[in-house]
Amino acid sequence: MHEALITYIHAQLTRVLSDDEKAAIEKAFKPKKLRKHQYLLQEGEVCKLAGFIVKGAMKQYSVDETGKENILVLAIENWWIGDRESFSQGMPSAYFIDAFEETHLLVITKEDYEKHLSQQPFMADLLRILAERQSLQLLKRVHATKTLSAEQRLADLEKSYPAFLQRFPQHIIASYLGMTKETLSRIRGNSTKK
Repeated sequence: MHEALITYIHAQLTRVLSDDEKAAIEKAFKPKKLRKHQYLLQEGEVCKLAGFIVKGAMKQYSVDETGKENILVLAIENWWIGDRESFSQGMPSAYFIDAFEETHLLVITKEDYEKHLSQQPFMADLLRILAERQSLQLLKRVHATKTLSAEQRLADLEKSYPAFLQRFPQHIIASYLGMTKETLSRIRGNSTKK
């Protein structure tokens, strides 16, 4: 399982990790399997694990006062999952994170990060790259939500993350895009007529 993470890190850093760096990764990250619908995190808990998805699909969401799920993050293979603020600050999370399908992760605790990886120079580079990418994706998502029509948001998702449309059902995609499933169904129906 670790080979998937090491390959991912190589691609981000555009350099090969040393044997010592690989060994540190293998010590720090532990395999974890989640059944479909099993939680990695529930609202009110402190996020103790950050995970790299080796196989599977997950969603991160909040639940409003009516019980409706508001999907914030969809994640599949080679994506990271966790509540970064809760993980780093030790504060209760406002989110639920669960496995949409059976999922195999490599997870790390804050303690294992400090013990095995915090002093590794490659980690500073990797964290900078990931934070930069996450910041840009967040800005793009906020911009899309604020300025694009429902049709444009769907087209953007189809272009950027086509695998999501294959892996997640319509009601989850609709929530992720900030629309009702009826609106999504209408848009998809109109596009097939063209």
